[in-house]
Amino acid sequence: MSLKGKKIGIAFTGSFCTFNNAFNELKKLVKEKTLIYPIFSFNTQTVKSRFGEFKKYVKEVESITKNKAILSIEDSEPIGPKNFLDILVIMPCTGNTIAKLANAITDTPVLMAAKAHLRNQKPLLISISTNDALGMSMKNIGVLLNTKNIYFVPFGQDDYKNKPNSMVADVKLLIPSIEKALKLEQIQPIIKQI
Repeated sequence: MSLKGKKIGIAFTGSFCTFNNAFNELKKLVKEKTLIYPIFSFNTQTVKSRFGEFKKYVKEVESITKNKAILSIEDSEPIGPKNFLDILVIMPCTGNTIAKLANAITDTPVLMAAKAHLRNQKPLLISISTNDALGMSMKNIGVLLNTKNIYFVPFGQDDYKNKPNSMVADVKLLIPSIEKALKLEQIQPIIKQI
């Protein structure tokens, strides 16, 4: 399937350690001649991280995508009524965002984008990155695995010895995951060795 011309929302949440890998995949999507609309959660805009400054991230993503980032709830809400995205990807998707999404909480630009997009019965693709996937977040992941129009990039344990509950998506599978989700299919296997 060609992704040329597909309108893809890419929503970033606060797993800063995975941003570089996410940005590499973003560049591949741009090479596929997709139209990327970046969205940032409030935490990505305010939390001071050892991985870099927020303004640097926004600047880099806007440079890659050639689109201005969506940074507010008000600016992400029109995604629903304007119905312009073919797919929305939350990458990385933290345990916090997973919990809120599973419980219909809409208090960040990313969550509003997800709610607005899902009302159009279009696919939402989740690329998880959470230290408690096999802990407290597992029930929320389970809810989303069983929710219509929500799909996952395959994920697995990234450091089972030092972080036994941690799981991350294999972002190298982002493009095939998008292709499947656009057909309303879940790429398989969902759980894989990382």
